[in-house]
Amino acid sequence: MSFVGRSFVVASLVALCRAGSIRGSSREEGRTISVEEVQAGLQAAMQTVLDGDDDSRMRSARIEERVWQTFQALPKNDVGRLTPRGVRYLVHNYFMKEHGWLIQGLDPHGNQANVSEVHEVSILRDKAPALVESLLEARRSNHGLALTDIVTMIAALERLIFDESLALLRAAYAFNDVSMFGEVEQSRVHDVLTSYLLLFQLGSKGNLSDARLHRALKARVSRRDDWPTVVDFQKDAVMNFNYAKKDTSNPFVEPRYTFEDTLDIVEELAHGYGKWQNMECQQMKADLMDLDADGDGRIPLGKFYGRVDTTKYQFTESMRYLQEVGALDETGTEKKVRIANYLQGPSNCIASSTYYSVCCLSECEGVLNDLEVKIQAPTAEPMQLLRLVGNISSSTVDAPRQLPLAMSERLHKIAAQNGGEVPLHGRLFSEWLHFAFPNECPYPHMVEEAKTLTPSHWMDKKVALEPERRYALASAALEESESTTVADIAWASEEVLHVQEPQLIKSNIFRTMMQVAVLLTVMRAAASNWKTLRSMGADSMKKDYQLPL
Repeated sequence: MSFVGRSFVVASLVALCRAGSIRGSSREEGRTISVEEVQAGLQAAMQTVLDGDDDSRMRSARIEERVWQTFQALPKNDVGRLTPRGVRYLVHNYFMKEHGWLIQGLDPHGNQANVSEVHEVSILRDKAPALVESLLEARRSNHGLALTDIVTMIAALERLIFDESLALLRAAYAFNDVSMFGEVEQSRVHDVLTSYLLLFQLGSKGNLSDARLHRALKARVSRRDDWPTVVDFQKDAVMNFNYAKKDTSNPFVEPRYTFEDTLDIVEELAHGYGKWQNMECQQMKADLMDLDADGDGRIPLGKFYGRVDTTKYQFTESMRYLQEVGALDETGTEKKVRIANYLQGPSNCIASSTYYSVCCLSECEGVLNDLEVKIQAPTAEPMQLLRLVGNISSSTVDAPRQLPLAMSERLHKIAAQNGGEVPLHGRLFSEWLHFAFPNECPYPHMVEEAKTLTPSHWMDKKVALEPERRYALASAALEESESTTVADIAWASEEVLHVQEPQLIKSNIFRTMMQVAVLLTVMRAAASNWKTLRSMGADSMKKDYQLPL
């Protein structure tokens, strides 16, 4: 997409809102909104964010390929569309799995019954008000969203976030005294891109106007051990761009780049940054697992705090932080840190802008997606899940494997609590997955406020402990651990169905009650007929008579 096309996005949205092409048609008193009108309004608003070119269509096709199986597995409304909770789950799932993006407004639900909806996403409210209005109209009309609506919305949201890189790229050009007009040589593009990545990592703390400060910071971080990997990351993106243009470029001439070319490279950097920086998350995970002697995804608090300062990773988060984000297991006599919860915690996110943060990729989303692909339904029988999970591997679990008897018994209890089948997107099954994949799936901790799972909540709070305090806590924890024994799994009983609408749950209960009432009525009539026949005498009864059930 060209630079002109990107600049046109916001202007088009403003024009659309002023024209009232969506709002005006949905506010007339006494008017009934049809499904077709709601869908047309959604598509019009979302297509305004996109430009409809070949790249956008290819991107939408890739998104649909990644989400359609999950869409099939989520509960639908009466017209086969996703309700607001289902849409929120699918969009959040996509961005955490594909990019590691935690978007403002799509914060983790924290296993709370009340969750935010897609129309509350900050960047949509600020830059795509027509789209927000259309989403609200679809909610009010109770029509839900079809797969094509969700795919286009994800593509639009992705594009808006990519466009956030424009301000960083302009600053990177200015900091390196490179003109945005005309063409520049490859070495200067490398300078610009390394500056861009530094600003990207600083996020909202970055200064986009002080060139002297930026150059000093760039010189300082260039001496860090991990800086060569940053340089290699942007160099690989330039090489990929050159390869894509090989059929239209002269191989005997050193390549030169316009601002639009660099913007295309930056889009690929932003798109792949989450997966690239996740390598650091995997290295940290391996380091944490080395402290886990029992292999159950938990680290004694004494070992967690007891790292010497010369090791690559020192874990300094306070006990209060660990408790609030669900990373501290206090069920036994010894406090332990849950590896998966710690990795997914907000302290391991990079605040890339006011609209989103880049966090460690969710490996558990991949495990659940494997199940969704095979089941294609919101619930499943326990034996089917045991068979499927036993054949799913992860970065730390090999398949096939036989799950313990206690895991099988627990799965049957979850099914009994939910009408005979296990909801795939409920808190109890998430807890079960945590014990099946302890290093990948976080324990579904019940938080008081979901915002405690976001980086912004901890931005101005003191999270790290001083070395002396850490060593004191480590010594105390090691003394407590001397007499500990292995305890049984402490299963919780609270169920939260993350994607089930409250009215849909009530509707299912009402439907079941009505079915029971009808069955009782028929049985009562049958019993009455049977009594009448008995009173007529056994001789008058036909041998082949059957109760009218």
